[in-house]
Amino acid sequence: MSKESRRRQRMAGQTPGSGPGATSSRGATGAGSTDRPAAARPDAARAATSPVRPERIGRRERARPFERGSFLRRYRLLLLGAAVVAVVAVVGVGVFAAATQPVFACSTEWQPTPTASPGPDASPQPGYVQPDMGNQHVAIGTVVRYSYCPPASGRHYIKTGVFPIPARIYGPNDPVFPEGWVHNLEHGALVVLYKGADVDPAALKALWDAIPASPVCGFPVGGNSPSPVIARFDQMAWPFAAMVWDRVLPLQTLDTAAILELYKTYGERTNPEKLCAFPSASPSASPSGSPGAGGSPSAAPSETPSTAPSESAPSASPS
Repeated sequence: MSKESRRRQRMAGQTPGSGPGATSSRGATGAGSTDRPAAARPDAARAATSPVRPERIGRRERARPFERGSFLRRYRLLLLGAAVVAVVAVVGVGVFAAATQPVFACSTEWQPTPTASPGPDASPQPGYVQPDMGNQHVAIGTVVRYSYCPPASGRHYIKTGVFPIPARIYGPNDPVFPEGWVHNLEHGALVVLYKGADVDPAALKALWDAIPASPVCGFPVGGNSPSPVIARFDQMAWPFAAMVWDRVLPLQTLDTAAILELYKTYGERTNPEKLCAFPSASPSASPSGSPGAGGSPSAAPSETPSTAPSESAPSASPS
C-alpha cells in the first residue's frame, strides 16, 4: 500500500487492515475459533498442566453407560452364599421347633381330694383314684391332650420293642413322655415320676433296688417286665408321684415305703391289659369296681388299637 493510500485511509477514519478486503481474524484462524488467545481457553490450560494426553481430556466427565446385569455378575457368589445360609437357617429353625415341641398337652394339673380313697374295709388305701381316660392306641407322633396330669390312663403309642418303653431309671434330660409310660401302666407297671432336674440320682437308684418282683405275675425288675419306670415329668403339682393304672400317689418326698405299698396293693390289678393269669381269688385289698380287678386273664397284648372309650373329662373327685 502506497503512502498516499494510507494517508487517504487515515483521513477517512479507517485503520490499516480494516477495509472491505481485509480478512477477519475468525476467518484466518478457521471456523469455530474464538478471538481469545489459545492459552486462555480452559482445555488448552488443562492440557498445559495435566500429564494426560489432550485427546483424553473430558472423558471422566462423561458417565459410563449402565451395563445390565453387571451387579449380579459381580456379586453372584456372595448372593448365592447368602441364599444358602438363609435356607439352612430356616430349615434348622424348623427342625429345632419340631424336635422341641411337646407331643402331649395337659388340660389340668390333677389335684385329688385331701382324704385318701377308702378300701373295702373302709380303711385308708395308698393313693387316689383318678378318673379313667381310656386306653386307646394312637399313631406314633400323635399329640395327645390329657384331661389330667400326671395321667394314670389315656391314649398312648404302640410299637413292638419300642412302646411300652423299657423299664429303667430315666435321667432329667432323657426324652420320655406320657404316651410311652402310659402304655406301661396299661400292662400293670409301676411308674414313679419326679419333677425338675434337681433330683438325687442316688435316691432314685436306692428306690429301684428296693422294688420287688411284680405282685401278681412275679416279673423280676427290669428285663422283659414293663415295671418299674422312673422318669421326669414337670406338669404336676407335687415333687414326686407314684402311679399304677387309674391310681396316683402324690408325694412331697421320695417315700420308698409308701411307693412299695401302692405297688403291692394295686400293681397288675387295675390295668386293662393283663400279662399273666390273674389269681382266682382277688386280693382283699383290691378295690371293688376297679378296671380289670378280678377279671379273667388275657393273653399278651396285641398290636391292634384298643376300642376303649376315648379320653373324656369326668368329675375330678376320687372314688
